[in-house]
Amino acid sequence: MDNFVKIISKEKGAKEQYVNRVIELLNEDNTVPFIARYRKEQTGNMDEVGIREIQERYEYLFQLQKRKETILNTIEEQGKLTDELKRKIENCTTTQELEDIYLPYKPKRKTKGSVGIEKGLEPLADLIFEQKTSKSLYELAKDYISPQQELHTENDVLLWSSYIIAEKISQNSDIINLVRDFIQKTGVIKSKKGKNSVDESEIYKLYYSFESQISNIVPHRTLAINRGESEGVLSVSIDVNEDRAVDLIKSKLVKTKNSEHSEYLKNIILDSFKRLIFPSVEREFRNRLTEEAESHAISVFATNLKNLLLQPPVAGKTILGVDPGFRTGCKIAVINPQGEFLDSGVIYPTEPQKDIVGSERVVSNFVQKWGVNLIAIGNGTASRESEEFIANWNEKRDSKVPYMIVSEAGASVYSASDIAREEFSDFDASMRGNISIARRVLDPLAELIKIDPKSIGVGLYQHDVNQKKLEKKLSDVVVDCVHYVGVNLNTASYSLLEYVSGINKKSAKNLVEYRLKNGVFKSRDELKKVKGVGEKAFEQAAGFLRINNGKELLDKTGIHPESYNTTKKFLTMLNIESNWSSEIGKKALENSLQKISEYSEKLSVGIWTLQDIINELLKPGRDPRDDFDKPILKKGILKIEDVSEGMILKGTVRNVVDFGAFIDVGLKNDGLVHISELSNKFVKNPHEVVEIGAVVDVKVISIDLKKQRLSLSMKV
Repeated sequence: MDNFVKIISKEKGAKEQYVNRVIELLNEDNTVPFIARYRKEQTGNMDEVGIREIQERYEYLFQLQKRKETILNTIEEQGKLTDELKRKIENCTTTQELEDIYLPYKPKRKTKGSVGIEKGLEPLADLIFEQKTSKSLYELAKDYISPQQELHTENDVLLWSSYIIAEKISQNSDIINLVRDFIQKTGVIKSKKGKNSVDESEIYKLYYSFESQISNIVPHRTLAINRGESEGVLSVSIDVNEDRAVDLIKSKLVKTKNSEHSEYLKNIILDSFKRLIFPSVEREFRNRLTEEAESHAISVFATNLKNLLLQPPVAGKTILGVDPGFRTGCKIAVINPQGEFLDSGVIYPTEPQKDIVGSERVVSNFVQKWGVNLIAIGNGTASRESEEFIANWNEKRDSKVPYMIVSEAGASVYSASDIAREEFSDFDASMRGNISIARRVLDPLAELIKIDPKSIGVGLYQHDVNQKKLEKKLSDVVVDCVHYVGVNLNTASYSLLEYVSGINKKSAKNLVEYRLKNGVFKSRDELKKVKGVGEKAFEQAAGFLRINNGKELLDKTGIHPESYNTTKKFLTMLNIESNWSSEIGKKALENSLQKISEYSEKLSVGIWTLQDIINELLKPGRDPRDDFDKPILKKGILKIEDVSEGMILKGTVRNVVDFGAFIDVGLKNDGLVHISELSNKFVKNPHEVVEIGAVVDVKVISIDLKKQRLSLSMKV
């Protein structure tokens, strides 16, 4: 482990003591969120990202070490392990480097080279390859003629010897690295439309004749040509200057010029490159480009998901959720400010029924009966038609009811899920989506965590990437968001509670059952009475669970119970132990930040921990999402015919991708702000400028009436 710590410390630029402690804390079954939030002094104030990087690198090095041991044992059993080879293996820091060294010793399937070795030609092949003899090739080959081995002539001997040498060259790690470097610098990835392939919608037209330097290709293009290839539309290859590549290998291996031996070797090198080296390295590069593109896509997806989950809740509203539709009508449901279901129905304001009068009557009755003060409309099929109906209905009223468009991505997945069936067992799947749409407004995080993150469409190519890695990354995002916001223990569903540090699905259900049986939790200590919540689980979870109006005021903050005594001593020092939430108390707390080192020393508590305590006391029970842009509430509808070039519109960012951002300005389709129009400055990564949920001003730069789309600019 000490060696691992040194390697990680050097790579990450972190002190060894912090890296070592992170690994120890993880091995003691502490969760990443708990370590990041409540063990800052021990980790040097590392965040969740830094801790996970150490965790992943440690696991990688651990598996690498196990692989090294296996390889060393295998080579030793072959009787080929030298001190120098052992040292090279032990010093490897990557799997690729290790496997390159192991390649010549790896048990192989039957090949032309292995057949040549079986014929007894390896000594001859080594002699020729090392170029240490003055004898002619035919003189050397004559001694190996053997009819029993089907080696009838010198040419037979030299042919099978060439296969052995070709494989030795293809297994030489120095040569492989030379070719890799050459391809990385000069290789071009190309795609073309496959012969007789069908692409009716011309989805891949951009890639019918496409090429890019390997070193410059952008990730989403890699994924696009991969998909086109898998669908049989595109043919993809890597192109290199074969002559230059072969000359590079020759310069390393051929020791004499214009000799019989050198000509023989040059031909073997060409064969080795074309038949063995290049196909292998080409596959390697395609895999590497795919992995890099997938990693990037997953990162984009994760960033978008985080911003979506952290959308600010619209609290205190009675909400009418509308799940738009045509033939089967629009499902509607009402929830109260606590998210509890009140009523549901169906209206038919769209084609083919288009019962406007009847639909208006139903909506008006629901609004009046339940005091609805916000309408949430899903953004799926028939969304804009439903919006037009609501906007027109609103125009006829004296008191307008604001409405907003809500992403319904994954609503159908939720509707058919076990969680939805448990929550609304009396409803069929088609009636659950509208309730989910309404709840997404009330608390986006609490509702969206019920859905498989992969079903929330906030990225590109999510179905084309490594699903296991995607699932892990998105799970980490959900976990981090839940812990960033905190969870109200007395209102949270078990599907939200199971993401809390130290809580699993079983104990989450036990918490909800306990609450239903015994009433609301009155203190964090009461957690210990719940089956499945032991001392370790309590330690990990308590700080992230909030209890409002409980016996202990600190239970509504993010201060961990282990710091309650310290907090109370601190409040006593400031003479505000009973009124720390008053204006006088807040002023004293703000002033204490100026002397935090002094108080830290007196209390024997770390500065980072004390700073967190002060911040929590200043804003007890505060929802950090309140700092983000509030969603746009509308009362009327915008039509594309009302839009003109140069017009300034206000919109909401719905998705951020490599080439720009999609903005909802109230039309049927989201407008695109190309990356070149995001800022007056050069933008390499759109996420540096915009994020999902942000409310932005955009200028219309072009209008496509046929496709009902806008091109927008943020250079307002």
